[in-house]
Amino acid sequence: MLTDTCTCETSLNDQAAIAAWNGVIHGVLSHGQATGDHLTRLITLAPDFAMGHAMKGLACLMLGRRELVAAAAGANEEAKRALALGGATEREKLWCMALEDWLQGSPTRAVSRMEAALDLNPADTISMKLSHGIRFMLGDNHGMLQSIERVIPAHGPDHPLYGYALGCHAFALEERGYYARAEHVGLHGLEFAADDAWGLHAVAHVYDMTHLTAQGIAIIDDNADAWNHCNNFRFHVWWHKALLHLDQGDIETVLHLYDTKVRDEKTDDYRDFSNASSLLMRLELEGIDIGDRWIELAELAETRADDGCLTFADMHYMLALIGDDRPDATARMNANVAKHAAGDDDMAAVMTSPGIATSEGLTAFGAADYQRAFAHLKAAQPHFQKMGGSHAQRDVFERLTIEAGLRAGRLTETGALLQARTKQRDGHEDAFAALRMAEISKLQSLSVSSTAAE
Repeated sequence: MLTDTCTCETSLNDQAAIAAWNGVIHGVLSHGQATGDHLTRLITLAPDFAMGHAMKGLACLMLGRRELVAAAAGANEEAKRALALGGATEREKLWCMALEDWLQGSPTRAVSRMEAALDLNPADTISMKLSHGIRFMLGDNHGMLQSIERVIPAHGPDHPLYGYALGCHAFALEERGYYARAEHVGLHGLEFAADDAWGLHAVAHVYDMTHLTAQGIAIIDDNADAWNHCNNFRFHVWWHKALLHLDQGDIETVLHLYDTKVRDEKTDDYRDFSNASSLLMRLELEGIDIGDRWIELAELAETRADDGCLTFADMHYMLALIGDDRPDATARMNANVAKHAAGDDDMAAVMTSPGIATSEGLTAFGAADYQRAFAHLKAAQPHFQKMGGSHAQRDVFERLTIEAGLRAGRLTETGALLQARTKQRDGHEDAFAALRMAEISKLQSLSVSSTAAE
């Protein structure tokens, strides 16, 4: 048995195969473009390594696309075949159980399998990363921080993957609002893992949430080695840069980044799609003419309307459908959301709440029925966290809720939502909030003046 770079024993006994597995580990942690190549090589060299098949299946499910569920199921069958041969370690068996759990509709049970693997060896960085990633999709920011903080002591500076562990710690801290600690930990992690795009982006999140736009732009520009090597995660880093420029009011740069970086490759990966649709919606809320950019996204959204794998993804498809004013398609999407909410698995629960109310609210917003939009979105807003993603990603739905309230004349309630949003940002008011608060003050003053005149 050979030990991998996570300091865990494996059932592999071939040096080339363990090198390929280590390549997979490093690729997942660094979001590297070569990860898939390493996994293909691993499965070719070690077709009876059940954990390799589990990794393939879990990766398919994390892509949140209906057609990849069959691929994950195929990987699960291969994993079970390999397990039946005997010789798998307990950790490898847990990974296979995690895949089976998720295919049965319970990513939360899959997380518990990863945590059990960490009980075996808290220095198991790849199991930590999988727990972290699935929790991220589930909106479990409390669990992300608890998980990483119980294993970070096992990742000292002498651990080969220390920097990547710090990157996950930084992101979990940021999502819980511990911004100063997140910045410190994230920057420290980059000293040990210069190619850790996740850690870099954790610090960029800090600067976004605390309205330090110049620092956010600088850290992205000055650390190209952390994300140039990335798979499509590099588009997400560009998206962060675009958000920071938007906060500065630099619309020309934002549109340039959209066309040449964020949406340069028109993939149908939901993460790339969410970058694009949420950025365009933010621009439209600021009154920016975005031309015909919605068309490409809306066409793609129509093809994904029945996915139902991930509420977060479906709501971003809905953004494109209302952005391009496709009422028939939005009606179909609403029907599909209701259909998927009728299930009894983890995803159905999120489709039920906040999915249904969010979907109905977005549809009403697209139809300029702002009273109805605000009613639905305000009801969904306390539960947006359950959709998964980050605060920065979900903020487009916060903005739409606030904008609906403003347009509906619900000034007091909208002001309260803005204040809560600013509090979540450690009291830092960004350009979006400042503009809306000024508008509310203006409208309230006009109302008082009108009443006095009467």
